[in-house]
Amino acid sequence: MPTPTEFVETLQQRIDHRMAELERIREPDANVPAQAMDAVVSRLKLALRNELEASELAALWMPSTAEIDVKLGLARQAGDEARHYRLIEEHLETLGVDLTGFDPVEGGYSPMFQLLRGYESTVERVAAAQMTRESLALTKNEQFIAFCEDAGAGATAEFYRTDIQPDEQWHVRLGRRTLEKYATTPESQARALAASTAVLDLAERVQNRQVHELGISHAPGC
Repeated sequence: MPTPTEFVETLQQRIDHRMAELERIREPDANVPAQAMDAVVSRLKLALRNELEASELAALWMPSTAEIDVKLGLARQAGDEARHYRLIEEHLETLGVDLTGFDPVEGGYSPMFQLLRGYESTVERVAAAQMTRESLALTKNEQFIAFCEDAGAGATAEFYRTDIQPDEQWHVRLGRRTLEKYATTPESQARALAASTAVLDLAERVQNRQVHELGISHAPGC
C-alpha cells in the first residue's frame, strides 16, 4: 500500500493528466467571439451557479463531518465560495449587468452537485470536491483569465487572478492535507480514488455538453 503522501501525489498526477485531456475538448474555433463582453458575462453567470453550489455543499457536509479540522475547513470554504458569489455579482453590476430576476440554480442543481452530495465519508468527499473539483476549478479559471485578457476584459481577468484563485489554491491544499491525514488504509484510498474518478468522468461529460450543445468553452470553475 502506498503511504498517504504517495497516494496523494499519485492522485494529483491522475487529476492533472485528465485535466490535460479535458483541455482538448473545446470549440473548433476557440478564438474569442465577436461579442466578447457578452461572452464574458455569460460565463460569469455560469460561475454564479458554481459558487453558490460549492458554498452550499460545504455547508451541507459540516454537520455530518466528525473530524474537527475538516469541519472547520469546510466552514472556511463555505464562506469563501459565498464571498466569491457576492464578488462576481458586484463585478457584473460594474459591467452594467442587471441581475434582477436572475436565478443561478434555475432548473435545479447541477449533475456535479448531485454527484458530490451523495458522498458520505470524509475521504470520498474531500477527494471528490476539494482535491478534484477544486483542481479543475483552478485550471478552468486560468483558462477563463486568458479568455478575458483576449476579450479585452482585463479587469475581470485581474479580479479572478487576485480575488478568486488564492482561495481555490487553499481549497486544493485542504484536500491534500486531509487525504494525507485520513486516507491511511487500502479501503479509504480506494474510495477516494473512485470518488475522484467519478468527478473527472462527469466533468468530461459536462464539458462535452457545454462545447457541443451550448457552444461554450473557457468557462470558470468555482
